[in-house]
Amino acid sequence: MGNVYRFVEPVVLFLLKKKGRSYGYQLAVELKNAALTDAEIEGAALYRTLRVLEANGHVISEWDVAGSGPARRVYRLTSSGERHLAEWVTVLAHLSSSLARFVRQARSSGAPALAAKRR
Repeated sequence: MGNVYRFVEPVVLFLLKKKGRSYGYQLAVELKNAALTDAEIEGAALYRTLRVLEANGHVISEWDVAGSGPARRVYRLTSSGERHLAEWVTVLAHLSSSLARFVRQARSSGAPALAAKRR
């Protein structure tokens, strides 16, 4: 399912679905607000993820040469990308449920009290 460690892939897919199309820089700015973890996501990870998504047919890109300044690559989600996003939503919903169950079990076993004593 792609980059699970920082969940870059599902967030990029979601942002492209929401925006319709976007430049890499715009995605980088919004990625910070939409991230699923507190881990910092480096620009290299974003662009690596975009390249993989494009290689797998989930995203397409083209050069935008309109306007002043240098050409910029603009990304857009494909129908395959929309299906892949739906897969991610299913996986993340299951993970969320599993994590909530784990937290409940850990708390009921006294885990928070143990963590508090270590401080």
